[in-house]
Amino acid sequence: MRIFADSGSDLPKSFYEENDVTLIPLRVLIDDKEYDDVIEIDSKEIYDAIRNGKHPKTSQASPERLLSTWKELAESGEDGLYIAFSSELSGTYNTAVMMKDQVKEGNPNMNLVIIDSRCASLGHGLLVKEAVRLRDAGEDVRSIERKIRDMAAHMEHLFTVEDLDYLAKGGRVSKASAFIGGLLNIKPLLHVEGGKLVPIEKHRGRKKVLRRIADLMEERGVELSKQTIAISHGDDESTALEMKALFEERFQAQNVEIHMIGSAIGSHAGPGTIAIFFLNKYNQ
Repeated sequence: MRIFADSGSDLPKSFYEENDVTLIPLRVLIDDKEYDDVIEIDSKEIYDAIRNGKHPKTSQASPERLLSTWKELAESGEDGLYIAFSSELSGTYNTAVMMKDQVKEGNPNMNLVIIDSRCASLGHGLLVKEAVRLRDAGEDVRSIERKIRDMAAHMEHLFTVEDLDYLAKGGRVSKASAFIGGLLNIKPLLHVEGGKLVPIEKHRGRKKVLRRIADLMEERGVELSKQTIAISHGDDESTALEMKALFEERFQAQNVEIHMIGSAIGSHAGPGTIAIFFLNKYNQ
């Protein structure tokens, strides 16, 4: 069985190489040049460019790449599972389904399951890692699909950004809100609901919003000491390490992973973003 994931999962390039997962890159445009996320550009380059006043743009995975990937899968005769970045944040899922339908016309026996994760960054990445674990344990594609869909339904995303202007440019908050927020040092707290980014609270100052994230984790999480907690950051490893230490002390968390937010998501979230991912208490 073959597993596919796109770069909206914010997993490092080494993960794909070491775990036999096929990467489908989203695309990033900067200085009039387009790059395949992860493959052709490093996210640190994006953050440095933003700090220097540039405004990178992003687009979904190439339809041509998806078409050729599905053709190759059909010819191999293997089962396939593609866990896609939230369809509310990228057109990649819908394009992948269209390309699958096109390939399936000439290859009716092709068995490819495509899951709209409704997740982003390492919330998406944790699903991919679990799919790999289940595959390596010998489970079939339908069993893995069922478990990943259930896990996705209970994946919490809590995050804050350093500068509201980045979200305003991406249409996530109004420009007026961003301006006022900047003047007052207001930091938004957001989560993902139905695959969309949703602001839920505002706090004065970064320390307060980070403490509030930990409080919400305690309210929403289940067995935080045992599950994998993921932290992604917009080129701010020091804060990510502080949060890791906080979770280890407060929740006795035994497995906390940290990765930098990739180019595609980082282009919109900006430097200084901190995002936390864990399973909520409704996961039975």
